[in-house]
Amino acid sequence: MSNLGLDLDPQPSPGRHSEKHRERRRRPAGLIAVVVALAVIIGLGWFAVDRGRDALNGVFSSSAAEDYPGPGTGSVVVHVAEGDTSSAIARTLVEADVVASVEAFTEAAAANPESRSIQVGSYEMQEQMRAEDALAVLVDSGNIVRSSVTVPEGFRIEQIIARLAEKTEVNQRQLRRAVQGLDLPPSAEGNPEGYLFPATYDFPPGTTAPQMLQAMLDRFLSVAESLPLADASTVGLDEHDLVTVASIIEKEVNRPEDMPAVAEVIYNRLDGTCASSGVPRGLLQMDSTVNYLNAENESVFTSQEMRDAESAYNTYRNAGLPPGPIASPGEAALQAALEPTDEGWCYFVAIDLGTGETAFAVDDAEHNRNRSRLADYCRANPGTC
Repeated sequence: MSNLGLDLDPQPSPGRHSEKHRERRRRPAGLIAVVVALAVIIGLGWFAVDRGRDALNGVFSSSAAEDYPGPGTGSVVVHVAEGDTSSAIARTLVEADVVASVEAFTEAAAANPESRSIQVGSYEMQEQMRAEDALAVLVDSGNIVRSSVTVPEGFRIEQIIARLAEKTEVNQRQLRRAVQGLDLPPSAEGNPEGYLFPATYDFPPGTTAPQMLQAMLDRFLSVAESLPLADASTVGLDEHDLVTVASIIEKEVNRPEDMPAVAEVIYNRLDGTCASSGVPRGLLQMDSTVNYLNAENESVFTSQEMRDAESAYNTYRNAGLPPGPIASPGEAALQAALEPTDEGWCYFVAIDLGTGETAFAVDDAEHNRNRSRLADYCRANPGTC
């Protein structure tokens, strides 16, 4: 077969070969020119941006953030909320006219490591303070504004309501409504008396009546769990009755060292141990429960008329415990109800109303001698008995 016209590897003529060769040699030179041009453009652009950035930085660095000269005037309360950043705090301060600008405060915060420890709460500050001075107020938790309220052991619900209304911004009507809305533990049987724990509470501005009472109930539940009140069965009671016993203890004596012995007197009278000593089985004969009928009476004494009154709380007439607590017991009284003494006590009487010293007795004769000691105290201290 002939190869004519079917040259598989044609050889170019010298002229064509030279032309294509020159064309291939020109292309790299063109690419290099384009790349160089682009590099110059990019470099010039970057130079312009960099110089522009430097110019802007120079403008801002040469102009300090707006700030008040201080020291400030007047008074304003600002609140730091949970999760607030320094910028959020700064905006709050600007809105209250405490600081002049967000930038001034955030710069002060960035320069002070303590700014990371600002606590949630309300702070009393002045208007138009220097940002640095405002920050100094916020980093000191001692500057948090609180309403400090002390609720003593032995207060009744009505006394607690009156104390909270006196010391805070809420009123008695709000508190009474809040009492009805408390989510009480089952042991309370729907009665909040005795379940608002006596202690000192710090309430920040704006705390509502429900929040205050819930804090007191939560404190009770915490103490109840730590004791624990679930051990009430060890003294033959349920939790409701144990709180009732503790409330009686709280109202009968005020020295913690006397409380376990009072608890023993209560249990010995309930189970009949004291019947042979002159106390009818089941009768507590406690003046504190009788005085609960008269909210105004805080005396340790009762009259015959009071002891004759018809009421489920009159333990001179009715055997057993009253229907529920008669006051808010503290931790010592609750602990005493769980851990009574074992000395055979059936009687007790205060022999010094100033110190609260109390004498205990096993039988009626010894008790009468202790009562004579009280009479001697009363004669020596006119107007105290």
